[in-house]
Amino acid sequence: MVTVTTRKNSGGTTTQTKRSGTASSGAASERREHLVKLAAELFARKGFQATTVRQIAQEAGILSGSLYHHFDSKEAIVDEVLSTFLDDLTARYRAAVDGGSDPRTVLTEMVRIGFATLEPHRAAITVMQNDWNYLRQFERFNYLVKAEEEVEQIWVSQIRAGQAAGQLRDDVDPKLTYRMIRDTIWVAVRWFRPDGRLDTGELAEHFVTVLFDGLATGHRTSHRA
Repeated sequence: MVTVTTRKNSGGTTTQTKRSGTASSGAASERREHLVKLAAELFARKGFQATTVRQIAQEAGILSGSLYHHFDSKEAIVDEVLSTFLDDLTARYRAAVDGGSDPRTVLTEMVRIGFATLEPHRAAITVMQNDWNYLRQFERFNYLVKAEEEVEQIWVSQIRAGQAAGQLRDDVDPKLTYRMIRDTIWVAVRWFRPDGRLDTGELAEHFVTVLFDGLATGHRTSHRA
């Protein structure tokens, strides 16, 4: 939208043009993003099913009806929360694989990527842990399962490639190993604190050390049954 205003002065008439459409669009986008963040925190704290549209509106300081100017339902809000997280995660995993490094280097980078999501996507990760089984019932959330399958395939293929290259021991199950790594990273969202002793980068490096070097010293004492 273009708004035109005129102002007369001693030299004649000066015309001023103000493009208000861009400004209002930007404000609406910021407002929408703010609402998503507020709702995400409520979903993480109270659970998706227990959170109502009215509670989201109250948290934002607006009427429930005003919320519907931005979203048609709370499902639409959590959809944005989760899809944003998964799009970011899968894109970064793909980039790590496409980098062309050896499997162990790729796995190390993927561990770092996983831990790096704990702060910016804390609410989304919490919602996925708490409400996964409920949300996956609905067709609009079919992408959750597809994203999970893609992420698992990326990890498992890299673990297998590492085994084939002799970088990783071949007596462990790739899928089980991936799930143990996944759960270790995602469960950390429940106890990790940004103001704690370690930041997410340091946390990732500690995990990489344990993952690849183990805890035991000396010769290997554990063997797959």
